[in-house]
Amino acid sequence: MTATVATAGPIQKGLGRDFNLLWAGQTVSNIGDRINLFVVPTVMILLLNASAFQVGLVGMAQYLAIPLLSLVAGVLVDRWDLRRTLVWCDVIRFAVIAAIPLAYWLGVLSVPLLFVCVAVANATAVFFNIGYTATISAIVPVEGRVRAYSRLETSRTSSEVVGPAIASGLYSLLGLAALLVDAASFLVSAASIKAMRPYGATLARKDPMWTRLMAGIRLNWQDRVLRGTLIGTLLLNCGGPIFVTVLPILAYRGLGLSVVAFGTAMSVAAAAAVVGALLAQRANELIGPARMMPWAVFLHCFVGLGVLLAPALPPVIVLGLTLSFYGVFMVWYNVSTAAVRQARVPSSDQAVSHAAFRTVTWGVIPFAALAGGVLVDALTGQFGTLNAAKITMVAGTMIGVLFAWIPLAPSQRRLDREAAQRRAEMPAEVAA
Repeated sequence: MTATVATAGPIQKGLGRDFNLLWAGQTVSNIGDRINLFVVPTVMILLLNASAFQVGLVGMAQYLAIPLLSLVAGVLVDRWDLRRTLVWCDVIRFAVIAAIPLAYWLGVLSVPLLFVCVAVANATAVFFNIGYTATISAIVPVEGRVRAYSRLETSRTSSEVVGPAIASGLYSLLGLAALLVDAASFLVSAASIKAMRPYGATLARKDPMWTRLMAGIRLNWQDRVLRGTLIGTLLLNCGGPIFVTVLPILAYRGLGLSVVAFGTAMSVAAAAAVVGALLAQRANELIGPARMMPWAVFLHCFVGLGVLLAPALPPVIVLGLTLSFYGVFMVWYNVSTAAVRQARVPSSDQAVSHAAFRTVTWGVIPFAALAGGVLVDALTGQFGTLNAAKITMVAGTMIGVLFAWIPLAPSQRRLDREAAQRRAEMPAEVAA
């Protein structure tokens, strides 16, 4: 292959201006995303009177494009201009999210239309997220990536603090028009990325698309550490989406919470996750990212069992505390996994590697989300909505408690063996 550099100067070292622009745009966009994730199921349950199956179906739409498009997206993003790709993804998401309140005003909003809008937004998000990962690799040196991901996770979890509170307030005032804030956040993100200097390289690849697809799969499978993160995340995503999809059904129909009460519980939980994100870098330095991964994923799933305490204890408090620790340990897992994976994949292969990883690990999410809705519907007749939701959420989180941490556990030992082998292969004076 031949490569033509698309930059006018050297890549920005450190975190710097370009990372700060990317970070700022994503901070605003993340707040909009939280509004979307809060408002869409709320509208389905309270406005469209959707069934649990329909809630699961739209939850499925949020992730359906991942198994269908990720591998192809990784190859295409590998060949496209990264910055231009991210900008166009933001513009398309602005249009489809804005279409939802427009359909409501025109009197044509329905569950199928919501499904289509959510699915299209997710399809563009697939391209965006793959390009976003490659962008971090292009503008941040290896030694700064734990710090970069810690800041991005802080931004994401901070948005989860204010997002539900803003969403519940905006929905109380505006109804579906609250989604216009989410739509506008994508324009802010697009403007921030557009303001970045050109970065990375535009590659004129001669190898066939299928060759690049298989290269991404091989990168994840042949490396034993990457294979562990692949299998562990896959198992985690078999259960986590069930928990998240059923959560609003538990809150609104099982526990009878109001929009404001549920939004408050989620905001309290996200505040704790911000603290977790702020501590993630320090925790990784003390424990090490590879050693952190199995513990983080086990604890993330285990604390999800806290939902069993409601309504014996006040539901808002139970959900607030349970989701607080649920979010903290998820942040730690995300930061440690990203640091381990990026350190082991060359910059030129980040897009196809991440695409293959997302195809496998996120490919199960739409089916898990749908399974959550189907299980609640199937169990409600015998157990009632509250117990049906609890049983389904516990079943989902137990997958992680029992299995997801196992393939991640040997990661640190494998890294230690590799380091020892490298030292053994060095000349004696260099090793000393």
